[in-house]
Amino acid sequence: MQPCSGRVTQTLRALVLIIIVACATATPQTPPGSGRPAPATVDQAGVSPADVHFMIGMIHHHAQAVLMAGWAPSHDASPALRALCERIAVGQRDEIALMQRWLRDRHQTVPDADVSSGHAMPGTSHSMLMPGMLTPEQLAQLDSARGPEFDRLFLLFMIQHHRGALAMVRELVDTPGAARDGPLFQIASDVSADQTTEIDRMTRMLAALSQPSQRSPQ
Repeated sequence: MQPCSGRVTQTLRALVLIIIVACATATPQTPPGSGRPAPATVDQAGVSPADVHFMIGMIHHHAQAVLMAGWAPSHDASPALRALCERIAVGQRDEIALMQRWLRDRHQTVPDADVSSGHAMPGTSHSMLMPGMLTPEQLAQLDSARGPEFDRLFLLFMIQHHRGALAMVRELVDTPGAARDGPLFQIASDVSADQTTEIDRMTRMLAALSQPSQRSPQ
């Protein structure tokens, strides 16, 4: 089954790349006053303010996901959810490192992604929340849950979280002049492909939680 899964993932990534290329290279036909983003100013390195905003915002976004996933062992999550959380934590830590390096190489401010401070981590105030991020109240609700209730809330909240990341990618590629940098383009496409796949997996896991237990007839 692994080879088939790999081909599916590769196909999904290819489709995402095609969609992002089409969005990023299309010439906008926007009438005046339509409210669409103004063209971004691109520097000599081909980096726009929208690119920098996306990378900084996604670092905060990923850091919250890593925090949430890290609670699985101490909150009595099921083995299946623990495995998912481990995958999310590893994958998003790797992407955080890539995004920090991208910013550093372009002499931009590099935000801290340390989640050890818990609810005080950067990006958790209402005024700084990226799309889909949990509010402090939602984080506290998840932190107080245990066992099956933790599984249920985690899946609900992480689906919300992942959908927010997809919205951030769409906003990036809809901004004229943005997403032209090759490494950033690759990161954005990976975020879109990986989190689309994980949303599908989490939706199925959530549906399974709501199914009544199948008992053998007496």
